[in-house]
Amino acid sequence: MAYPFDSFDQAILVSLSDDPQLMDELTRALAENARIHVDLMSRSRCDANWHSAAERLAGLAASFGARRLLGAAHQALDAAPGDPVALRAVRQAISALD
Repeated sequence: MAYPFDSFDQAILVSLSDDPQLMDELTRALAENARIHVDLMSRSRCDANWHSAAERLAGLAASFGARRLLGAAHQALDAAPGDPVALRAVRQAISALD
C-alpha cells in the first residue's frame, strides 16, 4: 500500500486545508505557543535553558511545517543565550504567522 505523505503531520495539515477556520485556529495556537518559547528564550541566562526553549520551538515549528519559524529556531540554536539577532528573527517569524 502506498501512502501519499511523508509524515503524519503533513497528512494532518493537508486534510485540514479544506477547513480555513480550523487552520486559522491552529495557526493562532502555534503563534501563542511559539510566543511562550521565545519568552523563555528571552529570559534565559544559561546555555541549557536557551537551548531547551529553542529546541522546543524548533519541534513545534516542524510539527506545523512552519519553515520560517523553524529556520529562526535553528538560528537560535546556533546563537548564544539572549542573542538579539536570533530573538528578532524568531519574533519576526512568529509575527508572520499572524
